[in-house]
Amino acid sequence: MTRVRVGLVILPSDRWKEARRQWEWADSVGFSTAWTYDHIRWGGMPDGPWHAAIPVLAAAAGVTRTVRIGTLVATPNFRHPVTLARDAITLDDLSEGRLDLGVGPGSAGPDATALGQAPWSAAERMDRFGEFLELLRRVLDGDATTHTTITGHHYASVGTPSTPGALQSPFPLTVAAGGPRGLDLVARYGQQWVTIGPSGPGARTEESVLAAVRQQSALLGDACAAHGRDPATLRKVLLWTPVENVLTSIAQYDELAAPYEELGFDQLVLHHPQQTGPYRGSLRVFEQIAALAGGREGPRGPQR
Repeated sequence: MTRVRVGLVILPSDRWKEARRQWEWADSVGFSTAWTYDHIRWGGMPDGPWHAAIPVLAAAAGVTRTVRIGTLVATPNFRHPVTLARDAITLDDLSEGRLDLGVGPGSAGPDATALGQAPWSAAERMDRFGEFLELLRRVLDGDATTHTTITGHHYASVGTPSTPGALQSPFPLTVAAGGPRGLDLVARYGQQWVTIGPSGPGARTEESVLAAVRQQSALLGDACAAHGRDPATLRKVLLWTPVENVLTSIAQYDELAAPYEELGFDQLVLHHPQQTGPYRGSLRVFEQIAALAGGREGPRGPQR
């Protein structure tokens, strides 16, 4: 059995009466992590039901005990780093140190214009994301106080407290990236790296995803070297996104995860197989995979 742990995405698409059972199930059968997408509208269900990620995670924290929870991923498209940091500190407390905050630069998808702005270019998204991460990191790590003013080109913080502080230290940021600029930010700010492999047009196959991830892993190694960081200090997460569910057995999971284990990946994240949305699969098979590949961690880092 592969040592790559397994996580789960639970789309924020269902009423809490049903969603609660999904989060409780993820916790009870042994998934290592349970994530939700942070969007206002999601391209996979542009006209479908959709709830806000932060309240969903707050509710999930209250009905789970051991599974780590998080966002895949919050972006500057409609988030500000100060308010996101304050939400994260609270969610970390509600979950008793089980929050993984996933963040990314965003895309030109539906969220890009949700607040009435024109879509940013790819270069501007990365410029904003770098500044976003710097300010987010400072508030999460306790560098911001009521006497601190932080001013950037895109974001500012005036008198923002970090109190009462996160339970986890350093706070675990999961940074999404695929290109050189993004991977440089992973090396600077992240405790985890998450990727979906290729992000451009074209069919997403097992082969194309693996080829892209191999290239990205090499670029991440270069970025870590440039910052004097040991790549082994970064956890690696693959978010598996093909719509057609390819998993019908534990053997298939092992076959899928094996090359990523060789690349040093710690976790492969799948989608809940039975909820409102485009993903379908066998609940029983997912339970078997979680039981064997879940691998619980609990809180990370020193507890305050």
